Amino acid sequence: MPQIPPTTGPRNLITDVDGILIGHAQDATLRTGVSVVTADAPFVASYHVMGGAPGTRDTDLLAPDKTVSDIDAIVLSGGSAFGLDAASGVSDALRQQGRGFAVGNTTVPIVPAAILFDLANGGTKTWDRSPYPELGRRAYDARGKEFELGSTGAGYGALCGMVKGGLGSASLHLSQGGTIGAMMAANPIGNPCDSHGRFWAAPYELNGEFGALGSPAPDPAIYSLEATKLGALHPNQNTTIGVIATDLTLDKAQLARLATAAHDGIARAISPAHLPFDGDLIFAISTAKRPAPATPHAMAELCHYAAACVARSIARAVYHADQTPDDVKPSWRAAFT
Repeated sequence: MPQIPPTTGPRNLITDVDGILIGHAQDATLRTGVSVVTADAPFVASYHVMGGAPGTRDTDLLAPDKTVSDIDAIVLSGGSAFGLDAASGVSDALRQQGRGFAVGNTTVPIVPAAILFDLANGGTKTWDRSPYPELGRRAYDARGKEFELGSTGAGYGALCGMVKGGLGSASLHLSQGGTIGAMMAANPIGNPCDSHGRFWAAPYELNGEFGALGSPAPDPAIYSLEATKLGALHPNQNTTIGVIATDLTLDKAQLARLATAAHDGIARAISPAHLPFDGDLIFAISTAKRPAPATPHAMAELCHYAAACVARSIARAVYHADQTPDDVKPSWRAAFT
């Protein structure tokens, strides 16, 4: 019998997950940006890294055996190691609101962060003082339910092997109730599409969300590294980072498994993926607005749908990227339409 595909949330964004709020900020002169994931209440989070060159802050606290359970925000940023400063701006904003980990008479906001490398995209990088704390604060202040895709937030200065990267998002309703959503900033060594512009994530596309171009044809070039950043001798300028979120109640151990499974979405959307010079990392968060998965099957579906949302988010990130003057690489639309 024909299978009925799952349905997206009304926005087809990670904010279809009950409680999730997203904010972005970017600087066109610097060609970089920051994205903040937060919620209307503290949330549980974990993560998993599968790239060989991650850049992170406070991620160890998200391991299932560590003390901190609830956090208030996660930061994705450009800027390589400089971008980790964005979490300081978010932390300052949270502290002023009285949000954070209670320690005596004060609160200490725990703001895990991950960064991608966008320092070779042609923007001005000669700052005397890091711009990232201010970008982080601006992104947090901009939090809401609606946001643009493509050249925005942490994906503003992102590059893939052949074309510009970007920031994308997608969601799915779960068959037993609840929602899973993803938001990804794509800046990989590899490519999200074949040499004709057809996305590797095409089998997971819903409602023509990234062009309805069909699946890539068999292509011997898939084995070549010439069209990647390795071929261009740029091995250290990469990383695909992101967040998956659900409104189902999960503990940190379950979220660590969910983040691990979600990495399959990177491998389905980018070729090659998870290389030694990529810093691929996915956070997983639960807003606990709904009960825990009722059966092992429900948890398995959650993991499968998470990977599908990640793959779709990456393709949407690249599909929606803008072409701007002096770009060092074309956008997908400029290259293939």
